[in-house]
Amino acid sequence: MATIIETNTTPLTPVDVDVVTLDLIENSLRNARYEMDEVLFRTALSPGIREQHDEFPLIADAKGRMVVGQFGLSVPDLLEHFPGTIEEGDVLLTSDPYSCGAAISHANDWLVVTPIFFEGRLVGWAAMFGHMSDVGGKSPSSMPTDAKTIYEEGIVIPPFKLYKAGTLNTDALNIIMNQVRQPQWNRADLNGLVAATRIAGKRVQEMCARFGVDTYTSGLDALLDRNYRAMKTLLSVLFEDGESISFTDYIDDDGVGYGPFELKLTLTRNGDKVLLDFEGSSPQAPGPINYFLNDNLVRMFFGIYVITVADPQILWNDGYYPLIDVNIPEASFWKPKFPAALNARNHGIGRLFDLFGGLLGQKTPDLLNAAGFSSSPHFIYSGVYSEGEKKGENFQLYSIGFGGIPGRPIGDGPDGHSLWPSFMNIPCEYLESYYPMRIVKWETIADSGGAGLHRGGNGVEVVYHFLEDGLITIHDDRWLTYPWGVNGGKPGARSRKWIDRLDGTVETLPSKVHDFPVHAGEYLHFGTWGGGGWGDPLQRGPGLVALEVQQGLITRDGAQEYGVVLTDGGEVDESATEQLRDRIRANRPPLETFDRGGDIETILARALEETGLPAPMAPPVAS
Repeated sequence: MATIIETNTTPLTPVDVDVVTLDLIENSLRNARYEMDEVLFRTALSPGIREQHDEFPLIADAKGRMVVGQFGLSVPDLLEHFPGTIEEGDVLLTSDPYSCGAAISHANDWLVVTPIFFEGRLVGWAAMFGHMSDVGGKSPSSMPTDAKTIYEEGIVIPPFKLYKAGTLNTDALNIIMNQVRQPQWNRADLNGLVAATRIAGKRVQEMCARFGVDTYTSGLDALLDRNYRAMKTLLSVLFEDGESISFTDYIDDDGVGYGPFELKLTLTRNGDKVLLDFEGSSPQAPGPINYFLNDNLVRMFFGIYVITVADPQILWNDGYYPLIDVNIPEASFWKPKFPAALNARNHGIGRLFDLFGGLLGQKTPDLLNAAGFSSSPHFIYSGVYSEGEKKGENFQLYSIGFGGIPGRPIGDGPDGHSLWPSFMNIPCEYLESYYPMRIVKWETIADSGGAGLHRGGNGVEVVYHFLEDGLITIHDDRWLTYPWGVNGGKPGARSRKWIDRLDGTVETLPSKVHDFPVHAGEYLHFGTWGGGGWGDPLQRGPGLVALEVQQGLITRDGAQEYGVVLTDGGEVDESATEQLRDRIRANRPPLETFDRGGDIETILARALEETGLPAPMAPPVAS
């Protein structure tokens, strides 16, 4: 457990904070959090952080409780696993999930934590982690899809002082940089992480000077307590005491041939509190898809979902955590034993949101979301230039794909969007300027969003034309199971990947593959999945369907999923549409709350026929 060294031990005096001052503190913290982002974006060199914004900031109180942030990484868990002292000017760095209680979840994430002191007293923490495009290991970008231990995934940095009392540990940093393929990227990205936490510290110190340290710290307590009271009310409204509900979803495969992996979540309300229980989920996977899940992150994800759905005006923070109990079984998918591989945990992170959606939506079907783009598919392309002024130089691209957001009670799911709302697309101009490739196509896939009163968002197809021989790595999912539709809505389309080879053949690729050779002149088709539909498709306005056919979001054949018939000119044939809808209603079974596209046994049985890929083997049984 970390020991904090303070030169000022005068006890703080709790004070009442008026609503205007509290609002000023809250919005100042919000602005500081966004300023952290901007400092990093202007410092980083890797496209994953600089262009796509794959980073997550946090500002916490002196106890490490998040008061503003994007991801809610757990400062208390890091401090619990750090055995030394912490004083003003120190900056901690780690990339080891097993040494920080899973405050981060794989070795590509470098976590920087900086204490904030004011007049010799600890008043808070600033933290930020970013995904490094490469941290060494056996595969470029350090994400081998066949890894079975974390040792294969690159350098794993235990918690240590990158800066001690303001002085950089140069020797340690040089050793770290010697393990990675793009040290200039890592150094710039790390400098940006440190600078971002320092600017947050400066802004907190300014607030302490402006309002007084007693008022500032009391203001944080008030913000945390406000969330506690709000969540307590929401839980009492949403769930009956003693009530228990469950939901199950799947990860399709683990990259080494096993799958699907069952993910089960049960919620039980006990008095003022709820228990989130992952008992019944699959044991840890042999491959790298395990998601080492921190208890506080479960609380954070749950709170984001509940607060966003029920009262989006609340600025969520850690204040409600005492109301949420969590049980994660040891040696499960969610809590693997060291040294299990972790690099492909992005599917588990995203699937949590589908789990929460399916779980909580059972209570209020009118607020139920369909399954959506619950992952962050990775595409990695690396090699050596064979000619020109860059001949002999390495190139390495790490990028994140976008897909279909689910149909929702309030409307259609957006097309071609990220799981994380703050993520940005890498511009085609950037890719073509810095990498030996051309982007032939970048567009949504018609009909990939599930049909419904509110259509699921379409997935995206990107076609990469390679100009140099190289290696590619792909991390994706939902090639086997469907993104389910709800309340009569249809499932979204699966993901697909294939290569147009130089000899004219077409090769279907698995959703998880690494160091796969490609050649100059070949084309990779990278298709992501769509979101499930919401509500009865026959209730969707025929004119809207016709418009979306014109826009290329739905095909003429796809329009018939909505019972809509179009004339040769693209107008709605009202008589034929009415007849088709009557015929569909008369012959279809009752609408289901969840449409998964069939049970898991049926989906496995028809996998090869429908996807061109063999069904995965059943996961091994835990001994």
